[in-house]
Amino acid sequence: MSPRETESSDRSAGTSTLSPEETESPDRSAGTSTFTPGRIAITALVVLVLVFIFESTWPVTIRRLIPEVSMPLWLALGAAAVVGAICGGYVIRRRR
Repeated sequence: MSPRETESSDRSAGTSTLSPEETESPDRSAGTSTFTPGRIAITALVVLVLVFIFESTWPVTIRRLIPEVSMPLWLALGAAAVVGAICGGYVIRRRR
């Protein structure tokens, strides 16, 4: 008996032997693109923020919880962006 006859007789008898190719789930990447509108918008926003941060090079004085600190504005903006990204990631992770 050939493999095809065995497979068809198994299916007709109510049992099924599926090959690994038949049991694999469909490819999730089929039909999806790497460049979605949301990803393009986020990338553009990140680029604009980075340009703004690195164009701001003059020194500033910051005083919050600690005594006055003088640092370049780009460093203060970068630190605020990193803290904001960490907080945003935490909130998104908690919602899932």
